[in-house]
Amino acid sequence: VLLGSGLTVLSQPLMYVKVLVQVGYEPLPPTLGRNIFGRQVYQLPGLFSYAKHIVKVDGRAGLFKGLAPRLCSSAIGTVVHSKVLCSPPDSSFSPQPGPSKKEPVSSLEQVLKETSREMVARSAATLITHPFHVITLRCMVQFIGRETKYSGTLSAFATIYREEGILGFFAGLIPRLLGDILSLWLCNMLAYLINTYALENGVGSAPGSGELSGGSSRGVSTMTEMKSYSQAVTGFFASMLTYPFVLVSNLMAVNNCGLAGGLLPYAPTYSSWLDCWSQLHREGNMSRGNSLFFRKVPAGKRYVWE
Repeated sequence: VLLGSGLTVLSQPLMYVKVLVQVGYEPLPPTLGRNIFGRQVYQLPGLFSYAKHIVKVDGRAGLFKGLAPRLCSSAIGTVVHSKVLCSPPDSSFSPQPGPSKKEPVSSLEQVLKETSREMVARSAATLITHPFHVITLRCMVQFIGRETKYSGTLSAFATIYREEGILGFFAGLIPRLLGDILSLWLCNMLAYLINTYALENGVGSAPGSGELSGGSSRGVSTMTEMKSYSQAVTGFFASMLTYPFVLVSNLMAVNNCGLAGGLLPYAPTYSSWLDCWSQLHREGNMSRGNSLFFRKVPAGKRYVWE
């Protein structure tokens, strides 16, 4: 919990800027710069320029708006996630007495079981902490219209319940859950395929493996490192593919909630998250906010800035 809270505090300015970009708020006009090929292009302000603008308006403390509910979400989510994972697994797969065949550590059955348990744990944590996530996003989006409607965590709970009822606490929950589940399964299955058919087969066919204990231990260590790298790469790839779910979830969490950032000209009133998805797709904005550096202004697009 302490480690997660520390990482939450450190990443708060990054998430703050990312959320404002996702909403479509551009406080600074594009500037003429150069891309990686040296060609002149108009670029929208990046992370550091955006953060400097926030500091100029609200001071350095302004970069940490919404931190309190996000810390609550992180701590509660960590506890719920660990409690669900620590629950007793299904005993129907207990080993049978007698001679047993040696099964590979990364068998498909084991990957499916572990991924299913992780999916349940993540879904439970997301479901319980989503009200704090909604409050976090709305605290951040208040920067656009300079509102103070969601200034405190407890008062924000009362405001949402009074204006939107219980369902208001779960705005944007469905695309967030779908994105988490798809990302998890993509990551684990891709990592399994790479580890099984690329790494293990390659090492297993190496001549002279296992002749020396030192060489064998080094081989195991190298294999473990390569598997951890493959897990990180597949995780990054899966998060890129499922990013539209994150964007749609965040937009639905602030849409038509009484804040300027959830209304026109930033966003129309969406009837559902599918309506939000289709409109973003038509506009070509499915990856808005995915990158906070080298943000080229697309041709034909209009942005609202002060």
